[in-house]
Amino acid sequence: MSAPYFIAASGTPLGPEEQLHSAGLAAHFEAQGAGGMDGVLVAGTMGMMQLLRDETYRELIRQSAEFWRGKGELFVGVGDASFARSRDRLRLVNEFRVDVVVVLAPYFMKFGQEQLIEYYSALASESKAPLYLYDLPQSTGTSLSHETIHRLAKHPNIRGIKCSGDVAQVRVLTDSFAGTDFRVIVASPLLVDTLMRNGMRQHLDGVFAMFPTWVKKMKHAINAEDWTTAADLSQRMGRVMPRLAHYGVMSAMTAILNSQGIPGSFAPRPYPALSAGQSEELLREPTVRALLD
Repeated sequence: MSAPYFIAASGTPLGPEEQLHSAGLAAHFEAQGAGGMDGVLVAGTMGMMQLLRDETYRELIRQSAEFWRGKGELFVGVGDASFARSRDRLRLVNEFRVDVVVVLAPYFMKFGQEQLIEYYSALASESKAPLYLYDLPQSTGTSLSHETIHRLAKHPNIRGIKCSGDVAQVRVLTDSFAGTDFRVIVASPLLVDTLMRNGMRQHLDGVFAMFPTWVKKMKHAINAEDWTTAADLSQRMGRVMPRLAHYGVMSAMTAILNSQGIPGSFAPRPYPALSAGQSEELLREPTVRALLD
């Protein structure tokens, strides 16, 4: 049985003018490393790439390449609303040493599967790092079909996919790419134990970045094949997710990480900051305490 592999979709700590909070990023990565994370994704959905200033994005990539070096894989999000915008981000990322670029389908305007094949193929041909597809239909409004994924997988520099949609799709893709070097990574934190038992061993999600101790315990339970503990940990995550949504995920992330000594705001405007009373209330929530403790 292959080992569990966890990648945290990290947040982007910001200062008062929404510049990168360097000390916050260093502390955030230190916590990920201590939690046994195998990799981090920066400038993904949790990293709020589309809301960042251009200079903040550049500094995030530069400092991430420096701070995370030697700790695990570094994934970087580059997908934007058009081919030209995504290519500009990709060309910037090409200046730094990263392991993977992760590319969303264009959003706002909708494109067909043939157009998406051209979009991804052209970006992959320009990327120095291997390119991974990022299927996030709930945000982009566009799903990558199985045929499209298989056609794109023939490109020599398209090496994997992060799936945040239908878990059934992940099962089909995992089976169809078995025995190849094309990676299928799932984002479904509430089903980690079940998916691990069924051969889906690579997981990526933003809540891992909030609760790295949870990841460390989950990896230990899975390596020991202690599925009772693994199921209990998954259930704890299931109980905390509605509470995060209640307070606003990005605002809650700020309060939770600040409580762990990681400075900065992870919720760029117009996301609101929690009041001191709201933060205290969130951190007293039994479901949150169970994961923080």
